[in-house]
Amino acid sequence: MFSRAILFVLSVLFVFPAYASSGTDKIVVYSARKEHLIKPLFDLYTANTGVKIEYITGKEGVLLERLKAEGKNTPADMLITVDAGNLWHAAQEGVLQPTKSEVLDAAVPANLRDPAGNWFGLSVRARTIVYNTEKVQPSQLSGYEALAGEEWKKKLVLRTSKKVYNQSLVASLLAEHGEEQTSKIVQGWVSNLAAAPFSNDTKALEAVAAGIGHVTIVNTYYFGRLLKKKPEIPLAIFWPTQESGGVHMNVSGAGITKHADNRDGAVKLLEWLAGEEAQAQFAALNMEFPVNSAVKPDPVVASWGTFHGSPLNVSVYGTFQTDAIKLMDKAGYK
Repeated sequence: MFSRAILFVLSVLFVFPAYASSGTDKIVVYSARKEHLIKPLFDLYTANTGVKIEYITGKEGVLLERLKAEGKNTPADMLITVDAGNLWHAAQEGVLQPTKSEVLDAAVPANLRDPAGNWFGLSVRARTIVYNTEKVQPSQLSGYEALAGEEWKKKLVLRTSKKVYNQSLVASLLAEHGEEQTSKIVQGWVSNLAAAPFSNDTKALEAVAAGIGHVTIVNTYYFGRLLKKKPEIPLAIFWPTQESGGVHMNVSGAGITKHADNRDGAVKLLEWLAGEEAQAQFAALNMEFPVNSAVKPDPVVASWGTFHGSPLNVSVYGTFQTDAIKLMDKAGYK
């Protein structure tokens, strides 16, 4: 087991070669967000400030293991990743440090950042209900919980439980309803599946459009991407639990690494990413919602209408993540 761990660390370091000392004239970022979603922002920041940003992109788990393996020798000043559960996990693993910033506190709502200041949301995605407009009337829909009801037998389509987005959704249900009720909800979902869980949100959406199922739960930006490619597709968004609870909200976000060489520079970059200039682009690049309320969503995103989001602090997705995984496994949600 020990030798396998060593081989893993060596493989990580081989795939992502080390940088030289970052110094104060540049900022080094490890990002689980794809290059086309971050490069335009980094290029703009460099154009504005003259500060060079070096970055690598990779899977969140690999980047976290690299940070742990590098320890004090890491060149990384900032970690960017998706899902509050992943951000929470990074903080728990001790690779981030608290940041106190009035700028960040003003730009990022309290429920979309770590209470201890280890990380801050930078863009918001709503995980909501999408339905086939030829099979379902909006009046038939209400909340995530109701999709466990008998009326949705063989009509529900879901993405696999292995993806952190669904783990966070179930974690939020645990935080709101407790284990017993959440277990009944997830068991109901499994009983109502029209097909085995799909590998990603896009496939789930396409299955609903094809009539394999009538309704699904996805991140809004997947819906937006598909709509751009197929504007006539018979799908529409429904915002659940508007009378109570609110739509499940999640974030992509960032934190300053524990051993950042250029901490001050990284904090300035993080503050800029939460500011109005960057937010307008940050959200639009992936059809997400700005975390900064002073910035309007992309027109396509705005066309989906307004809604009430859950006030839960997204850090609870990490707190309840292990319990959520166990509950889904016990319920037979694959």
